[in-house]
Amino acid sequence: MLTKRQNMLEAIKGGKPDRFVNQYEAIAFILDPHIKQSFGWIKPGEEFVNDWGVTIRFQEGTPGPFPVHDDEYIVLKDVTKWKETVTFPNLEFPKEAWDVCREDIAKVDRNDKFISALVAPGVFDQLHYLMGMNAAMISFYEEPEALKELIEAITLWELELAKLICDNLEPDMIFHHDDWGSQHSTFLSPEMFNEFIFPSYKRIYGYYKSRGVELVVHHSDSYAATLVPYMIDAGIDVFQGCIDTNDVPALIKEYGGRISFMGAINNGIVDVPGWNEQLIAREVEKACRECGKLYFIPCCTVGGPASSYPGVYEAVTSEIDKISKIMF
Repeated sequence: MLTKRQNMLEAIKGGKPDRFVNQYEAIAFILDPHIKQSFGWIKPGEEFVNDWGVTIRFQEGTPGPFPVHDDEYIVLKDVTKWKETVTFPNLEFPKEAWDVCREDIAKVDRNDKFISALVAPGVFDQLHYLMGMNAAMISFYEEPEALKELIEAITLWELELAKLICDNLEPDMIFHHDDWGSQHSTFLSPEMFNEFIFPSYKRIYGYYKSRGVELVVHHSDSYAATLVPYMIDAGIDVFQGCIDTNDVPALIKEYGGRISFMGAINNGIVDVPGWNEQLIAREVEKACRECGKLYFIPCCTVGGPASSYPGVYEAVTSEIDKISKIMF
């Protein structure tokens, strides 16, 4: 029987997996100091002001913490003044903070799981965290040069973070968040994405690969089918969060072998009040039968091993085990 890590590699490289990779089972997340700097380990019902000055609130019944964008909370109200307004968090963390990460890594069997750093929010998300979604989107049209300058500054900050992660953690995987769309469309056209966002990820993911990171997993629990060619060019190995509106089976047919897909079990359908085992069994079986055994990892589309409603993640895990026994 393959280890979890071996089985994931077989699945995403078109080999001979002996079962479905079951959600996040092959990934050991190591939460480095910048995650606390960004989100503060807050729990549902709590609020936190991060080192960017963004107020983060984790409302009950939501998938995770989100920025607050009432007028008085917005950090950057004029993108042309970002140099005077945006404070980039200090990345000079004490040695003790990295020592805790190393202790966590020492507990993991690296033959069984990938050691993965977690990076969030990403370049695009950071723009609307600072400005609010409406202002950020308008800036692509009204102030493109100022926005590109801000994107470049965020990219350089991320590259500095990437060096620290590689120096201190030597991860096998990078799991990077950046939501690029709604359920039915990308936020930016492919052409605009290529102009503004893609160059940053080409550099960021290229750096991680140059430092020996084996796999880049990009989380965007959204429609992003039209951006898959850019994902491949940027060095992304797994598109995690691909909701069913992407037509995941069609993406696998077209791009399998160049990129793999982790998701297809839409949290908007299964992770709801009043969920039941029949609903989850139906959605899991549908995803697994339609997407097949290769270049696919059945998974809730949320960006981590959790769910908004208690028991959902565990129920999905159980159903994946059941369908594995049938299909393999």
